[in-house]
Amino acid sequence: MNTQDLVLYVRTADLGSITKAADQLDLTSATASAALKRLEKHLGFTLFIRSTRQLRLTKEGERFLVHCRTALHHLDEGMSAIQSLEGHISGELRLSVSSDLGRNLVQAWIDEIMDSHPDLSIHLILGDSLADFYLDRVDLAIRYGKQEDSSMLAFKLASIDRVLCASPDYLSRISPPNTLQELTQHNCILLQRNNRIDDIWDFIDRESQDRIKVKVSGNRTTNDGDAARRWAVAGKGIAFKSRVDVWDDLRHKRLVHLLPQYESDTIELNLLCPSRKQVTPAVLLLRDTLRKKFAELS
Repeated sequence: MNTQDLVLYVRTADLGSITKAADQLDLTSATASAALKRLEKHLGFTLFIRSTRQLRLTKEGERFLVHCRTALHHLDEGMSAIQSLEGHISGELRLSVSSDLGRNLVQAWIDEIMDSHPDLSIHLILGDSLADFYLDRVDLAIRYGKQEDSSMLAFKLASIDRVLCASPDYLSRISPPNTLQELTQHNCILLQRNNRIDDIWDFIDRESQDRIKVKVSGNRTTNDGDAARRWAVAGKGIAFKSRVDVWDDLRHKRLVHLLPQYESDTIELNLLCPSRKQVTPAVLLLRDTLRKKFAELS
């Protein structure tokens, strides 16, 4: 029995479509259909009821799917165990990362990992919208904040704060703010998250620990964190960004940290995994590397 046929069968059952499963596995629809028929012939029973409008599992297909998932999982575990003993890391990881964090930091770190482990393949998915682990075939995701899904495994990578920043060009044209209240007189670059514009910025006075909220405004709004960073670097306004997202810009003085006497709450940055069963040596390698890299930025 061909294990790739089993992978195709599980993927088809998950997606409810031979065409979608074939696309994800880089197969033609004809090849996928032939593989499923080959599997059904080997098993001696029909797995799917096919019609022009839908594809659904037979009773035999539903029962076999449970055992097939378990068998494929055990195969993966066995391969990972052997690779771990040999110190050899291979396989594929599909990693979802926010746009600016992915482009400005994580991409280079991934290159370092892959240079040391050439048999490891990583599919990097960039975007600020939350990836769907099931539909997008994501193995791991790097995301900020506490996770509402208790079934999700979260490895803490770092605690990150936000910083006010603007470019030297912007500050040469417009006097920098001396107080938080003066932010209302500046063009602030706004982020839109989950259909909500983040125009109320929260700060903590480092000395008194008082909390202060400031409602800001500006003529540039985006749902892409890297676009906000680029606008700030280009001198288009003041941004309130995650420190790690602008770390390199601050280090090379493309951006200037404003009002450092105020800080923000920290937020956890986590590496998310759908289940503990999917924690392979490659996942642990990525986790440990990311923890080390983020620690070096602090």
